[in-house]
Amino acid sequence: MKVVQIGLGVWGEKNASIFSDLGILSAVCDSNTQKLKGSIKKKSVNHYESTDNLIASEHFDGAFVDTAVSNCVDTITKLISEKKHVFVKKSTMFDLTEVEKLIEMSLKKKVIFTCGFDGRFNQTVKQVKKFVREKKYGDLTLLEFYCKSKKVPQNQRGIVFESSINDIDSSNWIFDEMPVVVFARLDSNSEKENFASIMLGYKDNKTAIILSNGLLSKEKRNLRAICSKAVVCSDLISQEIKVENEDAQVLPKEDSVLLQVQNFIGAMQGKNEIAVKTNEIVNVTKVAEAALLSGKQGVPIYLDLK
Repeated sequence: MKVVQIGLGVWGEKNASIFSDLGILSAVCDSNTQKLKGSIKKKSVNHYESTDNLIASEHFDGAFVDTAVSNCVDTITKLISEKKHVFVKKSTMFDLTEVEKLIEMSLKKKVIFTCGFDGRFNQTVKQVKKFVREKKYGDLTLLEFYCKSKKVPQNQRGIVFESSINDIDSSNWIFDEMPVVVFARLDSNSEKENFASIMLGYKDNKTAIILSNGLLSKEKRNLRAICSKAVVCSDLISQEIKVENEDAQVLPKEDSVLLQVQNFIGAMQGKNEIAVKTNEIVNVTKVAEAALLSGKQGVPIYLDLK
């Protein structure tokens, strides 16, 4: 089992280090020669400045594609056409039409195509889902996500696709269903929204409120789950979780990147199912696009997602 890392941004470098430690890294690829030289010294693997040369010269099973990659759709299309499994850091790298085309191609070629959603691999999010599934504190009626992050760089999309989309996925995953309505208010003072307030309405009056603020420098990520018998508060960075009238506990930290890598490698080997399935990528993208539309038009957007 061999994999390659395409794109050596912060996430790509970390991935490459994990693959190297696991002994499965075949090569790295980046158009930035300085990044390549630094990575080669650390990992002693083959290196390429173009995906075409990489595909022509290397024998590998899967590829991890970083957000730093330019022309990512062309890159992923080439990989899938060569029957390579593909893990993309963010689904935000393409729009809904592109996602659907890539998924259709991956199904024809019988390879895995998936994206990373960190929330599913966060200990506190997993613990909240466990509480909900077991009904430990009664029925879940409301989820509240609050994220403070750095201002979205100019070369990226607005905060809905760069931040809120992860909480949208976590909400769907915890409720184990798709929303039927979306209503959003967005920052209207800039070309790219830096603030978003999104309400997701699910069946039986279940609701998620997602607040994303990209105007502050100190990162903060919180989740509150309002259940019929208690309120569960958690810090997604420190991994602290506090249940009403109970002592707080700090869950052991796990490396979400490593967990996603292990899930993808296991799926390629047929040992486990892939965590993020293609229909979930499509649905989350549709919800995020509905939030943008709602914010622009000032009206709720109703959905019928399967």
